Amino acid sequence: MTELAQHTTDYEIVEGEAPEVLARNLSAASQLLASATAFFFVAFLFAYFYLRSLDNAGLWKPKHVDASVTWGTIVTFLFVASAILVRFGAVDQKADRRPAWRLKGVIALACGLVALVLQCVAWTQQSFGPADGGYASVFFGWTAFLFLFVLGTMLWLEMTLATSFRYGKQPMGEAAVAPGHASGDPGRMGHDIRNPVALNTAELLALSFYWTFLAGIAVVSWIILYLV
Repeated sequence: MTELAQHTTDYEIVEGEAPEVLARNLSAASQLLASATAFFFVAFLFAYFYLRSLDNAGLWKPKHVDASVTWGTIVTFLFVASAILVRFGAVDQKADRRPAWRLKGVIALACGLVALVLQCVAWTQQSFGPADGGYASVFFGWTAFLFLFVLGTMLWLEMTLATSFRYGKQPMGEAAVAPGHASGDPGRMGHDIRNPVALNTAELLALSFYWTFLAGIAVVSWIILYLV
């Protein structure tokens, strides 16, 4: 076991991996993450309709419990706008129009962050609290966890943008970065994959898929929590 930690370990067996392998892994990972996210929010969907059908003592949604449609619409609109911009940015990245993708990415990040700030403000503007009936509990729980999921997605978007800016001048068709640079191990004499720069596109495609899916959940949440 100690041999694995020695500096003399032969890294040749792991270096030079085809970028297509990790690209497929990223795609599969984004789909698995989307599936897990869907199952997570199904719990809130079930709680909403189950508690609504029971309506114990008429406390499912008292008269003073009325979520602001305006705040919910603005936040959801910004989520969707951000996801659309990332989707179009992925198209630009595939076409090697990286400046166009970065511009869309920065705007998408700004939209997402503004939406999160507005969601915090919206919570303070509601006329009820999480203890005011079943609807109120589901509302705050659902929107709070959606907030956390979107926050994580914005962090992913920020890191994808940072990587794109970091390797912004490198050609797409060759690994024109220092050996070991992308792996974080400058002592290596080669790359973990043949072309680290090529993974920018794969990562953005995975992010775009998941963010579009999560924005779809936000739309469903808006319909159920504010309109139904």
